[in-house]
Amino acid sequence: MFSSKTIAIALLYFSASSLSAPVRFMRREVPQEHSHEPFLTSVRASLNVNNPLNLGDPVFALLGNAAAQQGLGQLQDPDCLQQAVADQAFTNAKQAGDVDGQVGALIFRALERNSGSVGQTTNACTSVQAVNPEIAAIQQHQDPASDNAATVNKNIVLELAKQIAAVGGNPVDALKSGTFAPGQIGDPTAAGNTCDDANDPNGCIFTQNLLVPDATEDEINAAVGGASTGANNAGSGAAAGNAADASDACSTGQ
Repeated sequence: MFSSKTIAIALLYFSASSLSAPVRFMRREVPQEHSHEPFLTSVRASLNVNNPLNLGDPVFALLGNAAAQQGLGQLQDPDCLQQAVADQAFTNAKQAGDVDGQVGALIFRALERNSGSVGQTTNACTSVQAVNPEIAAIQQHQDPASDNAATVNKNIVLELAKQIAAVGGNPVDALKSGTFAPGQIGDPTAAGNTCDDANDPNGCIFTQNLLVPDATEDEINAAVGGASTGANNAGSGAAAGNAADASDACSTGQ
């Protein structure tokens, strides 16, 4: 039988250990920050080239504000962390002439953040202006069960497609920023229809065929004015790495 003192010490040790555990082990209400893993990988590589604000790993930018605090670096507003990470990654990729890195940063900026519960939205960044107008033009996806989400997310994807085309990427890759099917409002688990697998380099939303496209390819092509898709430019869309199969998921509506 353990004494009360022994149990208390063990609990303190466990709590301290949990605080220093890797992000992938953090308990969260809506675990999905690793669903689009290829874009985390792409942005991480670009950000690491030059990170003057000492921003944390890009995964913090997809967490709720409480956890995002751990990745703020010199930034003050957790609502702006995703924008800041994408903005610096885009700057670095642009300076290197890396189209794939720019596309990766653009798509990352549009990914849904954890909102804490099904149907809840996340705040726009209003305290900081992005350096790059391409990043400034994009907002993050909102929970698909939130009010007017279908229209909101479709508009985000169409704007993303324009920005991807502008840097020489394939605008259809904007569909890869899409999120999951709407969850049930009031779900006590707040899990929705998400997935979260840090060990799947292809992104579990793609490999598990969970992505719901926000628009059709025809709508995207119309939005960019029928401009060249840039499919032959610098391996267009390779920022998604091995997530190329996502296009098939989008076309099937899964």
